[in-house]
Amino acid sequence: MHIGQRIKEIMQQKHRSVIWVAQQIACERTNVYNIFAREDISTGLLRQLCIILEHDFFKELSADVSLKRKNSRKKNSLT
Repeated sequence: MHIGQRIKEIMQQKHRSVIWVAQQIACERTNVYNIFAREDISTGLLRQLCIILEHDFFKELSADVSLKRKNSRKKNSLT
């Protein structure tokens, strides 16, 4: 999962602007655009984004890890 792209998707679904998010997390809007490009993110920043966007990104990441682990086991059992 590309976390930056997922954050952008959720922002759009919730009709939140880059300026609004920047104000909520006390940063410049250019930093929000930088977040969109990230494949990983600090847990502290992700927690802030979960709160302001009212979305559990941690749950999504956990599900993604579980799926990848399951697929890895399947792949290993076939070889």
